[in-house]
Amino acid sequence: MTGRPDQEVMTNPRAERVRSVARLAGRSARLRAGAFLVEGPQGCREALRAHLGRGPAKARSVWPAGGVVREVYVSDRLAQRDPELAALVDEVASLRPSAAGLSHDDGRSPSGRRVAVRRASDEVLTAMSDAVTGQGILIVAALPQAMGLDQVLTQGRVRLAAVLCRVQDPGNAGTILRAADAAGADAVLLTTGSVDLFNPKVVRSTAGSIFHLPVVTGLSLDASVDALRQAGLQVWAADGHADHTLTSLASETLGSPTAWLLGNEARGLSETERALADQAVAVPLYGAAESLNVGTAATVCLYASAMAARRAG
Repeated sequence: MTGRPDQEVMTNPRAERVRSVARLAGRSARLRAGAFLVEGPQGCREALRAHLGRGPAKARSVWPAGGVVREVYVSDRLAQRDPELAALVDEVASLRPSAAGLSHDDGRSPSGRRVAVRRASDEVLTAMSDAVTGQGILIVAALPQAMGLDQVLTQGRVRLAAVLCRVQDPGNAGTILRAADAAGADAVLLTTGSVDLFNPKVVRSTAGSIFHLPVVTGLSLDASVDALRQAGLQVWAADGHADHTLTSLASETLGSPTAWLLGNEARGLSETERALADQAVAVPLYGAAESLNVGTAATVCLYASAMAARRAG
């Protein structure tokens, strides 16, 4: 069961509540509300898990238990489509509100209010969603408190990080964040001029990975590079025209703590951005393709570092 069985199903796609949720697709509305949209089963699953305190430990300072999910809108068919996800919805709905500061360990939400779970028709879910069609569930989540790079570097050892330098395509940004999560990276950093991380297209592209690791936005690249070096990371620029390739690097060098600079889709890294790096490194191309897009190149680079580090033990 999701939502109260006696609760009226939302069926009017033009209702003001529906419109107010749909407006969260826009940046200004997100900032005013302090909230963003999470769409699709996997993204919603990870939002609910983070709210229950079950996300990765390195992300809990960003996504505290009880402070992630504000509202859940579900189709009556969710229980048949995805019983596990429906059970998570019911578990979050059952949390008792409590005063701020209480932990989830005693079964209560530290957010101080109950999560609203509402039943909605598929037409209403589609009207709320930024996606072409609704997928049986949609969540309104709270924007996290902004983190500084210093916080990330001092709360735990950072061995692998992705630095997005003016990456503006939502799909690419989401793909990089998802790849960083899969490769076991400790942080993702976005410089000024990069896409809004909480754009619905970015959130969808992460497939829930947005809730798995610290992300810092609005950074100055030169100051970030200095901080990363002081924290013991080498800083490499992913550049398709570089003389060094991943295959030419010694495994111990490749496996050392690394921050990868990843450039804009159309223009790549500028000369100034490349000059900040310790060295530029290319992904070797064995076929006839002229280049790789930044999302694919980032995945290869992050995994090369991660696998070398694991081989080194």
